[in-house]
Amino acid sequence: MGETKGPCAIMSVLQKQRSQTAPRVQEILTEFGCIIRVRLGLHEVTPEFCSPEGLILLVLCGSEQEMSDLAKRLQALEGVKVQRMSLEE
Repeated sequence: MGETKGPCAIMSVLQKQRSQTAPRVQEILTEFGCIIRVRLGLHEVTPEFCSPEGLILLVLCGSEQEMSDLAKRLQALEGVKVQRMSLEE
């Protein structure tokens, strides 16, 4: 794995109505793909139930500006909430 390009952080992206927000969220994540090191998507699913709510966990490494821009773009979407935790000391 190469060198990181700036500070790293963990970001959580909660989608209240995945089926409505997922296409736009995917577009935005693709635009910021160069700072995304890890992406994990979670939602409850059973044979009888598929949750409309979903959670995406991201490990980001990039500039503070890039991470801020990503958060702002995602938060601008209705039904999407973003939290970020810095991994820097």
